Amino acid sequence: MEKDGKLMIAQIYVDDIVFGGRSYQMVEHFVKQAQSKIEMSLVGELNYFLGLQVKQMDDYIFISQSKCVKNTVKKFGMENASKKRTPSLTRVKLSKDEKGIDVDQGLYISMIGSLMYLTTSRPENKSH
Repeated sequence: MEKDGKLMIAQIYVDDIVFGGRSYQMVEHFVKQAQSKIEMSLVGELNYFLGLQVKQMDDYIFISQSKCVKNTVKKFGMENASKKRTPSLTRVKLSKDEKGIDVDQGLYISMIGSLMYLTTSRPENKSH
């Protein structure tokens, strides 16, 4: 919502509301209106939301996924895994490992889902 050059933003996810704005009066008005309609408690400054760490500064807001990434790596026991460059070389020939161990499909699906969440919730890097 924008009124007289003042900006107010509200993000609603299930039973959480994250909101803020450039005008203290506009934010206070939003709080009073919301509390008159729904049961709502204020928990203070936003530090963590949906896997994103949030650090608010005077001039900007810093958003990071480092904690979520570390938790994902730990969840799948890959803290000591070797790092690989991506994308891989284009002329590498892949072959089937006939004596290999079958992949746990549930674990694989969970890993892919976690990676998809990280990529879709990734803050855009705008360096203009």
